[in-house]
Amino acid sequence: MALDPSSVGAKGEPTRSSYTSKDALLYAVGVGAGTSELPFTTENTKDTPQRVLPTMAVILGGGGVPLGKAGEFNPALMVHGTEGIELYREIPAEAELESVGEITGIWDKGKAGVIEMASTATLVETGEKLFKVKMSLFCRGAGDFGGERGPKPTFELPDRAADHQVTYATREDQALTYRLSGDRNPLHSDPSFAAIGGFDRPILHGLCTYGFTGRALLHSLCDSDPSRFKSMDGRFSKPVMPGDVLTVSMWVDGNNALFQTKNQDGDIVLDQGECTFA
Repeated sequence: MALDPSSVGAKGEPTRSSYTSKDALLYAVGVGAGTSELPFTTENTKDTPQRVLPTMAVILGGGGVPLGKAGEFNPALMVHGTEGIELYREIPAEAELESVGEITGIWDKGKAGVIEMASTATLVETGEKLFKVKMSLFCRGAGDFGGERGPKPTFELPDRAADHQVTYATREDQALTYRLSGDRNPLHSDPSFAAIGGFDRPILHGLCTYGFTGRALLHSLCDSDPSRFKSMDGRFSKPVMPGDVLTVSMWVDGNNALFQTKNQDGDIVLDQGECTFA
């Protein structure tokens, strides 16, 4: 069982999907937004037009990737490695999208292989590019195929205190809300399935942690204005349990920021974070 590096560059067929105002509201609540963030959690508040959290791109995009061409791997041994978004304009409250995905990298990590992919979404009504979603999957047992190991990360935090720090508490039932946005993997809801994966209870979706982190970046760096949020990249480094408290630390340099998210025990759960903003 191994990945196929010759699949790099393979593109999938365009796929179409649509979402509504209600979907955007549900996503916002799923990543912890509440009564202090009414532009994202309501659609009928006086003088408050509905807006969309930038990180919702991760559930709207990602379609059309020809994952079946990447080689052989066991989905049960696959974990989410990295996630990134690039936004070309603010995400509207509802729209129909067309996405085209591509395999952008296959790396041999020895006992594991890594699949990198990207998907670009456009607005069907106008043909305008909306955002790109980038991600990597770490596939245990699918390495040792003689491929390249891939580039080494060069991430290094400044030797000074963070410029901004935001702490959010997740709820014990956070995963049960977030899963309603589309990811029904029982790892996040079924205790017996979580036990098979070696966890004593269901874990939080990595992309939910990503969404909590994105909220902190949006409010701290962009004055809560989604039109100023341009990109966000990070690497998942440790599972988060529902009920954990997340602290996002940010180091700003002009229109760029490095960030890192830790849990209440000081463990890094989202690492190598980079964000750009206007």
